[in-house]
Amino acid sequence: MGPQSTPDLSTEASPLSLSTVAVVGLGTMGTGIAEVLTRAGREVIGIDTDEAAARHAVTALETATARAVRRERITERERQDILARFRTFTDLQAAADADLVIEVVPEDYELKRQVFAGLDAVVRPDTILATGTNALSVTRLAADSQRPERVLGVHFFNPAPAMKLVEVVSSVLTAPTAVAAVTELAHALGKDPIAVGDRPGFVADGLLFGYLNQAAAMYESKYATREDIDAAMRLGCGLPMGPLALLDLIGVDTARTVLEAMYAESQDRLHAPAPILGQLAEAGLTGRKAGRGFYTYDAPGSATVVPDAESPADADELAGGRTVTGVGVAGSGTMASGIAEVFAKAGYKVVLAARSLEKAEKAKARIAKSLGRSVDKGRMSAEARDTALAAITPAGSLDAFADVDLAVEAVAEDLAVKQELFTTLDKVCKPGAVLATTTSSLPVVACARATSRPEDVIGMHFFNPAPAMKLVEVVRTVLTADDVHATVRAVCAQVRKHPVDCGDRAGFIVNALLFPYLNNAIKMVEEHYASLDDIDAAMKLGGGYPMGPFELLDVVGLDVSLAIEKVLHAEFRDPGLAPAPLLEHLVAAGCLGRKTGRGFREYARR
Repeated sequence: MGPQSTPDLSTEASPLSLSTVAVVGLGTMGTGIAEVLTRAGREVIGIDTDEAAARHAVTALETATARAVRRERITERERQDILARFRTFTDLQAAADADLVIEVVPEDYELKRQVFAGLDAVVRPDTILATGTNALSVTRLAADSQRPERVLGVHFFNPAPAMKLVEVVSSVLTAPTAVAAVTELAHALGKDPIAVGDRPGFVADGLLFGYLNQAAAMYESKYATREDIDAAMRLGCGLPMGPLALLDLIGVDTARTVLEAMYAESQDRLHAPAPILGQLAEAGLTGRKAGRGFYTYDAPGSATVVPDAESPADADELAGGRTVTGVGVAGSGTMASGIAEVFAKAGYKVVLAARSLEKAEKAKARIAKSLGRSVDKGRMSAEARDTALAAITPAGSLDAFADVDLAVEAVAEDLAVKQELFTTLDKVCKPGAVLATTTSSLPVVACARATSRPEDVIGMHFFNPAPAMKLVEVVRTVLTADDVHATVRAVCAQVRKHPVDCGDRAGFIVNALLFPYLNNAIKMVEEHYASLDDIDAAMKLGGGYPMGPFELLDVVGLDVSLAIEKVLHAEFRDPGLAPAPLLEHLVAAGCLGRKTGRGFREYARR
């Protein structure tokens, strides 16, 4: 066979370099792709039947390149060269000499099919045809084309000039040479391509849109406000945008289209579009582009949110609450010491109680080290550190909580252990003291029922590490008194945390949205759709996530993750929430993540 057994891309009419690229559809995405291509030295043929769209694309490129000159990223001569490489037309005939055509017209199958049929009639036999769809079938488009082996998907992310991820999507009909050529082009553009098969949403949107859908359903059920849902995911997970604000940016109608396609394939209820998406879309409230979606904007296309009927009133957080000067923290682990540090730095007198005085003193020593690091980094003065440490009194018994105004438990995530502790708190704490649990997955009301004063019990779910994380989920049960809720909100403000209100159900806001997304990422690996590395890269580069799902799972702990998944599944009874078998197998094998040196990945032992 010799070397001829492998196709030599270099012998084809320059598809390896893909020096001339036609972009069909000059909306936001098409214009962004054109900018990326021209700045990378490609000749770009922009095609749109709307002459106004073509003019806008030229103007956008002129504006972007002028900004680059001002910032000294390119010279004026380079700018003029870039602009000269971009020509616009209103007819597909202009694509006749293109090495690659990228179609980014609206997500309508018949419209895309017509574009591909028109291209079949004008382009060269070796030209690669790429669709920018993220929801429709690449395979179906290929099968309806006269050159199915030259058809693939190339999915850029918005804004295309800034986002590094490109998903290169092949169908069962796509020639490997076409995939290789487009992948090489993506690298040449300074992007990070990942190769995936054809299914709705591919990797990034396949995981992202399920999460967005659940957030929409959470809002629709009035479980939490839009502001609290968005703040919870930004502050609790470090995401660049909350899910409802992101839906407005993407377009509510677009999200619904993607979810419909995902549900048609998966039949997973988590992908069935939340009814609110259909209601908003039918009413023309499609997000930023319409000036109104989940939020209201000052004009169509604007990113500036303006108050509307759902905007929260500027209420006095301190009104109606109980006075809190002394705080008791029960526990000696990382979370307990972190919470005690938060209260001490805010000026509260803190009693830190553990099962023994020795454990409590070790916890205080951990706080001293943490505060010392803050001093070393210039975040606080030595005097402030000493004052905070002096405010913490270690104790070996909960009896030391006799005079505290707020008792916060941060012990093991075991309901029997927590209930026993609350029974003790009920006996030792003075009347009127607020009793709070930091549980992330157990029912707060079960802790409340272990006392004779369930109206005084509430959830205060801090996030780890407590000194750094700004979010606290404030969890009311059906028995929690109004002044207890007001007290905890006021305390959160005093310790400079952002409180979000939610009801007493599994996962609250953050975990209820986060862990199904993590579970779906595991299912992608189980199905051999994508690798751990590609999925992590897709969510970081395409979604702006600070960590990929598998990095995060290994940090959280696979045993902890499995426990939360089981709680969510038991509460909501949705088959789509059942823990992925691979997660259960890894936990059974003792592969729990970083803490054991092996989870989804292996880690060097310390």
